[in-house]
Amino acid sequence: MDPLTILLFITVCASVLYFSIGDKNKYQNFPPGPKPLPIIGNLHLLDLKKPFDSLLKLSKKYGSIFSIQIGKQKMVVLCGYETVKDALVNQGDEFAGRPKTPIFEEIGEGHGVVFSRDENWKAMRRFTLSTLRDFGMGKKVIENKIYEESDSLVEKIRSFNGKPFENTLILNTAVANIIVSILLDRRFEYEDPTILRLLNLINENIRLIGSPMTLLYNTYPSVVRWLPGSHKAIYKVMEELKRFVKETFTFHRNHLDVNNQRNLIDAFLVKQKEEKPNPELYFHDNNLTILVIDLFAAGMETTSTTLRWGLLLMMKYPEIQKKVQDEIEKVVGSARPQAEHRKTMPYTDAVIHEIQRFANILPGNLTHATTQDVTFKGYFLPKDTPVIPLMTSVLKDRTHFERPEEFYPQHFLNSEGQFVKNEASIPFSIGRRSCAGENLAKIELFLFFTRLLQNFVFQATPGATIDLTPDYGFTIPPKDYYMCAIPRN
Repeated sequence: MDPLTILLFITVCASVLYFSIGDKNKYQNFPPGPKPLPIIGNLHLLDLKKPFDSLLKLSKKYGSIFSIQIGKQKMVVLCGYETVKDALVNQGDEFAGRPKTPIFEEIGEGHGVVFSRDENWKAMRRFTLSTLRDFGMGKKVIENKIYEESDSLVEKIRSFNGKPFENTLILNTAVANIIVSILLDRRFEYEDPTILRLLNLINENIRLIGSPMTLLYNTYPSVVRWLPGSHKAIYKVMEELKRFVKETFTFHRNHLDVNNQRNLIDAFLVKQKEEKPNPELYFHDNNLTILVIDLFAAGMETTSTTLRWGLLLMMKYPEIQKKVQDEIEKVVGSARPQAEHRKTMPYTDAVIHEIQRFANILPGNLTHATTQDVTFKGYFLPKDTPVIPLMTSVLKDRTHFERPEEFYPQHFLNSEGQFVKNEASIPFSIGRRSCAGENLAKIELFLFFTRLLQNFVFQATPGATIDLTPDYGFTIPPKDYYMCAIPRN
């Protein structure tokens, strides 16, 4: 054996020994979990289309906190309401990070609010929350926009004259118009090719990001990046979205009136001016681009997907649909539903909460990361450990929900038929990283849902079987379906 080969052999052995000892020291007193295999870790234990279901099964064996290794990345899974709350609320600061996931790092570069970290995330979240409030969230002005949009939605659905139609882009557009009013101060017609293209791009990316190939890319980026697959299509979609957003805020910059800020983009551009002569800190164009995409996607997709689940469930359970309509008639009559009606409509409120629980549209939650070394439940989690607060384990927690696998509005009703809160009902997550638009989404769901059921009876197409099997992506929509909306008046 020549000296160079001997030297190489010694270097490899020393490196393996160094890293194995380093890992051993780093992960002492780490939560238990299945033994990983070389190279793949525990990847063989996951259904790549439904990894959250696989994690829920593993929790039956390993408990409410366990570890799993995907490739060479060790991560921790938290299960059940009490454990998730303990981490995200009681030790919220320590669990408020985001891991560096390859696909999100490359398309977002740590910008925006959803997948950003550290001080950039804090700055963008503060700005987002204050600006959403400034432009109507929680105020009558945004309620009025939802009222008007719900009227437009009713007219659009009425135009089908009770004949079958597919509702995805229609509901997407209605909900998108609310967040677009805040971001861009405008509204799109339902047939506008610009909004339809944007919605198709967002829907396609959400499907691609949740695909098995993207999971493999996030696990083995240096290898999979050279292979064809959905991970490559994501970049093309994002480039088109970025071009649209950049063209939009370039227009706003050219027409900016500091004393008359009309929307979130204007507010950001004013902050950008104020931050100079240090313009590269937080309020730069790349942050604005990703922030607008984050808010547009999150503000449109989750609420419209929940509404799609809601209408499908009303078709599946017509007796529940009828009880909601009876309550609407009793409380609202033929007038337009108002936000304040919710507190006097306990059954409808319970049904909406149960739709969110049953739909479970983000079953894996968004992965968190520890911001420092943490001792949690007697285990040691090093800084930057990825943490999955498994939402499906919370929304199906048998200690809080009597029939977790069923659609059962009584989860939110007492014996007198009054609405009762259920602390494990956290579809928007909890803690520092909870959804910034939660209050807006809640009022949208109530007003759109009640307005639709006030005006229509929703039925399956003749001879069709109603299938509650979910589709899969980064979020979990129902499978595409056609429905008939029969006018009630």
